Amino acid sequence: MDLVETVIEDTRWEAFGLAALAESAARAALAGLGLPMAGFAISVLGCDDARIAALNADFRGRPVPTNVLSWPSEERGADSVGEAPTLPEPGDVEDPEPLGDIAIAWETCAREAGEQGKPMADHVTHLIVHATLHLLGYDHIEDEDAALMEALEVRILASLGVSDPY
Repeated sequence: MDLVETVIEDTRWEAFGLAALAESAARAALAGLGLPMAGFAISVLGCDDARIAALNADFRGRPVPTNVLSWPSEERGADSVGEAPTLPEPGDVEDPEPLGDIAIAWETCAREAGEQGKPMADHVTHLIVHATLHLLGYDHIEDEDAALMEALEVRILASLGVSDPY
C-alpha cells in the first residue's frame, strides 16, 4: 500500500513523475526517523502557482505563491525549543494514521530550481522531505528547531543521493 496519495491538478506534475518522487521522499523521511513505512497516510497535491496562492491566502493570510505548504492532521510539535517532537504511532494497513496534506506548486519550484542551479527532481525531493517533517511536528521558527530540522533534511536527502540543499 502506498504511503502517499497524489492528486494532480497541474498536468506538468504528472509528466514530471510527482507521484513516484513524493512516495520516495516521504518514505525516506519516515525511515530517517525510524518510523515504519506502513500505517501512515499523506496526501500530496501537485498544483500551479495560482492554486497555491489561493491556499496560502486562505490558510496563512498571504495571497502569494509559495513552493510548498503543509497541513498536519494534528499538532505534533515538540514540548521545548530544540527538541524533537514525539513521533506518532502508525495505524494499521487498512486504517493508516493520517499525517496530513501537502501542496506543491509547479512554477515556483521550477523557478527556484533554476535560480539555485539544481535539478528540479532534487529540489522537489527536498521540499517533500521538508513538508513531511512539518507533518511530523518539526518546524524552523526558532534557530534551534531550524538547526535540528535542517540536519535531518540533509541526512535524509543524502540517503536518496541528493546534495545538501543548504
